[in-house]
Amino acid sequence: MKQFDAATPIYLQIIDDIKQQICAGRLQPGDKIAPVREFALRQGVNPNTVQRAFGVLEQEQLLFANRTNGRFVTEDKELIGKMKKEMAAVYVRDFMKKMKEIGYSGDEVAHLIKEEEKGGQSDVQN
Repeated sequence: MKQFDAATPIYLQIIDDIKQQICAGRLQPGDKIAPVREFALRQGVNPNTVQRAFGVLEQEQLLFANRTNGRFVTEDKELIGKMKKEMAAVYVRDFMKKMKEIGYSGDEVAHLIKEEEKGGQSDVQN
């Protein structure tokens, strides 16, 4: 069972988790999503919560329902790419805000990232 953050509604956390799985390729275009009850049982949440999350994802056209076969991940790769860029922009904004709060400039952050990619320790001092 997944641990949920009490500060954020569970259905929003489920939406974010599914979006992350789609962006990361763990859920591929056309993949079938578990039925609501099964998904809810695995997550340890109420089926109504899962239904709400799936409903939002369908409105955003990231999931689609086939009446007799269940729900599937969109096959619209352009939509997935757009979502991935939007999610990345949010993460970058949040990250940069936090880094600026602790006194780093944009250039210093860029240096830290390059050093981290190399697996080394940065020498940026503040």
